[in-house]
Amino acid sequence: MKILHDILINIKPIVTKGEMATPVSGLCIDSRKVTEGCVFIAVRGTLSDGHSFIDKSIEQGATVIVCESLPEVIKEGIAYVQVADSAAVTGLMADAFYDSPSQQLKVVGVTGTNGKTTTVTLLYKLFEALGYKSGLLSTVQNHIHDKAVAATHTTPDAISIHSLLRDMADAGCKYAFMEVSSHAIHQHRIAGIRFAGGVFTNITHDHLDYHKTFDEYIRVKKMFFDDLPADAFALTNADDKRGMVMLQNTKASKNTYSLRVPASIKGKVLENNLTGLILSIDGQEAHFRLIGTFNAYNLLAVYGVAKLLGQDKMDVLAILSGLQGAVGRFETYTSPKEKILGIVDYAHSPDALINVLATINQLRKDGQQLITVVGCGGDRDKTKRPIMAQVVCEHSDKAILTSDNPRSEDPEQILNEMEAGLTAPQKRKSLRITDRKEAIKVACTIAQAGDIVLVAGKGHETYQEIKGVKHHFDDREVLTDAFETLNR
Repeated sequence: MKILHDILINIKPIVTKGEMATPVSGLCIDSRKVTEGCVFIAVRGTLSDGHSFIDKSIEQGATVIVCESLPEVIKEGIAYVQVADSAAVTGLMADAFYDSPSQQLKVVGVTGTNGKTTTVTLLYKLFEALGYKSGLLSTVQNHIHDKAVAATHTTPDAISIHSLLRDMADAGCKYAFMEVSSHAIHQHRIAGIRFAGGVFTNITHDHLDYHKTFDEYIRVKKMFFDDLPADAFALTNADDKRGMVMLQNTKASKNTYSLRVPASIKGKVLENNLTGLILSIDGQEAHFRLIGTFNAYNLLAVYGVAKLLGQDKMDVLAILSGLQGAVGRFETYTSPKEKILGIVDYAHSPDALINVLATINQLRKDGQQLITVVGCGGDRDKTKRPIMAQVVCEHSDKAILTSDNPRSEDPEQILNEMEAGLTAPQKRKSLRITDRKEAIKVACTIAQAGDIVLVAGKGHETYQEIKGVKHHFDDREVLTDAFETLNR
């Protein structure tokens, strides 16, 4: 239990009404989760406005209302706090409510279009193996030391983040590694977190359904580095043409990693094949189980963070060499009889898809066909749909266009928009199969012995969202079932 005025310490209210010494049992931005003694913070969201649920939250037991516009009727016994931006103060209040857990941990945030999940997952595994209790906040799963906690968003809401960080600190964690999405930055979900470091992986066209322009997307990513404290580090990919932009206005120490140009952390790919990578990192040769140039960048970023956090170079490389990446990221399977190589990957943007396809094409042998199954999500950036279809047709021997998570949209219309980007020759090398399970089965059926089947877009996800309902669906299960059917 906290006292209201104590959790307002980091914010500047416009107006307060009622008793500021009111005891507070918790914080909520969802009126459905309000319990007796809660603070309800009315946030204007993209789909709904929390101000519409103030009365409901009071009925459910809220004793404090934080809002941008005071209601017409001020109720007796309720404390009201008017602020300029409810979303912006939520994290600051959560930090105070949970006793500033990020100051008791070293929190490292990783942002960028691609590579966030693999990078934070490797960091978590590395530091656990180095002997440190660590926390993980990722798209796939959250971890409080050895306890797994289900993940629902790339970056959870501000209250949930601070609650998780509190649990990590209480569990004795020394480090926490978290994905930082552009949505989370823009919506102030990381407000109140004191970061020990920030990493930029890369940036490509994505989330333009939300940010509207690429320049705005870049600006939002850069905000994360602009806000890092002076005693933190900023580590950026110098090979990305926007990498140095991220460091322009940061107060943190500036560090770079690269495979191509001089950098603080310098790497070189010595070998790259389907058994893994051999890299030279800071002059030391090491073999890694991960595959592809994109993973070489992820490994450089992880090594760079470990070095900046004071870890021993040889210990870090020795552990990294044995680690697997994140679930659903270039995850490989082989059919028992025909030795068809199946790959499941989360690539759901044109650039991520190009990276995966380029890696496979670089490594596959003469005569191996590449058959790719891919779709595009509904209620997301429509401009990338024709590009995704073009990319897969250009870099595969056969493309099967299918459904992803159509959400509220008609999957047939999504496929129409994907096919609109194809030339006549590209259409001849593509199939359209709306049912994703059937599409994966067909890909495995038409594959010859030794061929490669890439199933892209959903990766670790275990559902398919159709008209607001999440149905169980796991690309990995469907692929392995299809392989088993071939073996009969």
